[in-house]
Amino acid sequence: MDTTTLAAFLAMDLLLVFTPGADWAFAITAGLRDRSVVPAVAGLVAGYAGYTLLAVAGLVVIVARSGTLLTALTVAGAGYLVWLGWEALRQPAVPVAAGPGAGTEGSSRLRVMLRGAGTSGLNPKALLLYFSLFPQFIDPVGGWPVATQTGLLGALHMTACAVVYLAVGVLARTVLSTRPAVARAVTRASGAVMIVIGGLLLVERLGG
Repeated sequence: MDTTTLAAFLAMDLLLVFTPGADWAFAITAGLRDRSVVPAVAGLVAGYAGYTLLAVAGLVVIVARSGTLLTALTVAGAGYLVWLGWEALRQPAVPVAAGPGAGTEGSSRLRVMLRGAGTSGLNPKALLLYFSLFPQFIDPVGGWPVATQTGLLGALHMTACAVVYLAVGVLARTVLSTRPAVARAVTRASGAVMIVIGGLLLVERLGG
């Protein structure tokens, strides 16, 4: 696997990562909560790490070709996105100042991380990304084993996600930290995006 192939993959992958969606909405919401950007992004990356492991094991192809499994994943993911979106609409995030609560900080960060893993891990679009994009850049007769090539592409994708989503979360917190009204509006818009994406996924899978 040469540098030209890796550069081409990274360029294509960055176009997808820079496209706003559920991950962006979650990162923005996390950016408005005290010290939650890093665990939120770690959770998002953990979800993609799970897909990378499935891809390396060759299970992504099996899941993607199974109508029943793909439908179940889509419905679960869409439902989770709708729930997250409703929570954002019901309780919009605003910048929170640091306070006492140190005893519950670890638990809170863990919950944020688990939500992040659920957001990316239950997103069927991620499965299709690994299934449709990765094979275009893998040479089955090259000098590197297919599993190694797949793992490397997965690592590049996770790195791109970590950098972009950290920037999105930190930027949201920096820009909106003194604008609570705008922060609420952005959070509600992010929640609406999650609900719309979840609804479209349900229509696409169940209506087809």
